[in-house]
Amino acid sequence: MSSSNQMAMDGTTTTTATTNNHTEDFAVGCLLSIKTTLGDEFEAQVITFDRHSNILVLQEGSKPGPRRNIRLLKANYVKEFSFLGQSEDPLDNKKCFLDLNSLQAREESAIRQAEAEAERRGVGVTSEAQNIFDALSKTLPVRWDKTVIVVMNEVRVSSPYLPESVSGGTPAANDRVKKVLELERKRLHARGGGQ
Repeated sequence: MSSSNQMAMDGTTTTTATTNNHTEDFAVGCLLSIKTTLGDEFEAQVITFDRHSNILVLQEGSKPGPRRNIRLLKANYVKEFSFLGQSEDPLDNKKCFLDLNSLQAREESAIRQAEAEAERRGVGVTSEAQNIFDALSKTLPVRWDKTVIVVMNEVRVSSPYLPESVSGGTPAANDRVKKVLELERKRLHARGGGQ
């Protein structure tokens, strides 16, 4: 199949494609009834034709709305087609709708999630320290203060992250963190994650 682009008198772009020695025009916006070599039959509107990849981009159906079914079809799979008429440009910017509020909310949510994940990553700490932090975070509220794990905003666990490295907080909170740390280190060591 070969093709060439031409500008029609009305300003629309027409793609001329040669299939099986027949020359056909695929104008952006034209409505076609298509039969493929695979036996599919459908109606679609031409969005564009990329001659380098030999791909026809089609919008199926004629129902207006925010959701559209787009089909990418190798032109050599088109067995036959018939012209049903011409319609408006399917990519008209005046009729495309983007919900900017929804997109902005998704962006803000992704940024918050990325920031939260970044706060959970220790900078300049060993993988063992990160494993201990991750294990502690499953049962207690934790955060990093440089290379120190801060638990419940009062108890600090410094390198080498042993029960003896626990300081600060009330005696009860201190003892609780030591016990959880000891149990988590045993679990990590049993799994091969600790030293």
